Amino acid sequence: MERAGLDQVVEFVRAQSHPVLLFSGVAAVLLLATLVSEWLRWKTRDKPSAVIANLVARIRAWWVMALVVGAAFAIGRVGMIVLFALVSLFALREFITLTPTRRSDYYALLAAFYVALPLQYWLVYTDWYGLYTLLIPVYAFLLLPILSTVGEDTTRYLERTAKVQWGLMICVFCISHVPALINLKIPGYEGRNLLLVAFLVIVVQSSDVLQYIWGKLCGKRLIAPRLSPSKTVEGFVGGVASATALGAALWWITPFTPWQAAALALVINLMGFYGGLVMSAIKRDRGIKDWGHMIEGHGGVLDRLDSVCFAAPVFFHLIRYWWV
Repeated sequence: MERAGLDQVVEFVRAQSHPVLLFSGVAAVLLLATLVSEWLRWKTRDKPSAVIANLVARIRAWWVMALVVGAAFAIGRVGMIVLFALVSLFALREFITLTPTRRSDYYALLAAFYVALPLQYWLVYTDWYGLYTLLIPVYAFLLLPILSTVGEDTTRYLERTAKVQWGLMICVFCISHVPALINLKIPGYEGRNLLLVAFLVIVVQSSDVLQYIWGKLCGKRLIAPRLSPSKTVEGFVGGVASATALGAALWWITPFTPWQAAALALVINLMGFYGGLVMSAIKRDRGIKDWGHMIEGHGGVLDRLDSVCFAAPVFFHLIRYWWV
């Protein structure tokens, strides 16, 4: 009995040390980035650079985002669900604002914002898996077109309906799979599921940053110039490979082996990359550069989470299928 109790204490201490080590590492990276960016800004003080100014703004914004996520992490499951519910709200608002609708879509939009969104996160909170995986792609997709017929406005009806459906799918359904990771019951990993959220966000966001860095260092061949003029083949390969290696290095915060962590990191990095291309295609179609200006130096919420939107559901279901 005493030995079993001691083992439980050791396991608890080990589990609690992982978040501390992880966030200490994140803070150290941000601190180093801050020192470098501020030094560059001081060095070019006589000739202000727009690139360096943007870099400084981005790093400061990352500090704010890291603190917000850290606070939600400290609160626990409820804090994480509330945080991503708010993220979905702002993301859906950005999407709908930049994809114009008509007066006849009022009831469909009302249902999307005030019914589907809160209901989806309530289902995640209650862990009603069978319904939160079907609510939007089945029931909402059938209901929204019905509501759009109330005004009997047939002008660009199919396009208008698709806009609301796609916005709800990307901004609510996909993003809700991030906090849904906390619900997974993985044997031997009890009480540490928040670290899966950290793994997903860190790896996918790092892939975006590393693709940018590799592209600036040695990028020559554009990979999709009509969709995203800044993405290169070299940036894609270097960024995805580097972020996959990072995922393998973070295996210790997950229930995976290093090879499993690397494989999952590769999948979510690829999904994140192609998700970014899809969202870029939508922005080009709308004639805009950014989804919004909510985050200084980063654009809108969707500009920072477009890759996570596509990676989260795949990551969630792979884990649920193979580890739960």
